[in-house]
Amino acid sequence: MQIFVTGGAGFIGSAYVRALLADDYAGAAGASVTVLDLLSYSGNRANLPLTDSRLRFVQGDISDSALLRELLGGHDAIVHFAAESHVDRSIAGAVPFVTTNVLGTQVLLDAAREAGVGRFVHVSTDEVYGSIEEGSWTETWPLAPNSPYAASKAGSDLLALAAHRTHGMDVVVTRCSNNYGPRQFPEKVIPLFVTNLLDGKEVPLYGDGGNIRDWLHVSDHCRGIQLVLEKGRAGEVYHIGGGTELSNRELTGRLLEACGAGWDRVRPVADRKGHDRRYSLDITKIGDELGYAPRTGIVEGLAATVAWYRDNRQWWEPLKARTA
Repeated sequence: MQIFVTGGAGFIGSAYVRALLADDYAGAAGASVTVLDLLSYSGNRANLPLTDSRLRFVQGDISDSALLRELLGGHDAIVHFAAESHVDRSIAGAVPFVTTNVLGTQVLLDAAREAGVGRFVHVSTDEVYGSIEEGSWTETWPLAPNSPYAASKAGSDLLALAAHRTHGMDVVVTRCSNNYGPRQFPEKVIPLFVTNLLDGKEVPLYGDGGNIRDWLHVSDHCRGIQLVLEKGRAGEVYHIGGGTELSNRELTGRLLEACGAGWDRVRPVADRKGHDRRYSLDITKIGDELGYAPRTGIVEGLAATVAWYRDNRQWWEPLKARTA
């Protein structure tokens, strides 16, 4: 099997690639992997086992149709992670999000169809639904994105599903909750808080800290993606969640405790514009159809994540210095 992974040098994409090359998924044992990544600010070659003979790495843009024509032939599947993904950056400037997430996805879909690639897994987010006060979203819930990032992902989801309905492409969409784990770029909340606390700095807590998110360990997310690649139904959407909802204040408390710090290190800041109050995914469908259930509990997952950042300063210190 030959799998083409976009955005494979980023946090989630590289975790998936490392799992593939470690033969963690029986259905893809021995697979060869091509990674296409632009290596923008959050892509990192150090996330990948570049000496592995089954890995081919190409630095390039998913919007480069000529490059895609050159690369895609012979691949059995595409797993599409590549995206601009930070909400605050999208609020400051939305054009790169539309360019990469919407236009880039359409260029990739066209190239995949032209090359005759089989399965196309489009990786998306729960943020496309907006906010929910109670209960959980099912896969048929109407999209109501509230940030430029979320709107660009909603647009890319619809283009992917339209490619199935219009052209008969074997497309499947996944939507995940908030990911965490090793090698996450340190602008995201968990690595930002952990690395700040390890350095004796303060951490910023938005508003009243009452915004609620479901937390998903990256290894569970990647396993869910592989299940969808192998067994998901074409034209369908599947939710991948972690099953642990925490308010930002609750999460902050857990991280303070894990890092041996107190609440005096927390600095309240003005709330984000259009900040969604609560996200919650119903994962019944992927559980019933594909046998998915999260395996990494929040206690062990956070402890392992904090330990990884404590032990791997050489990975994150240059990234924080570059973006300071």
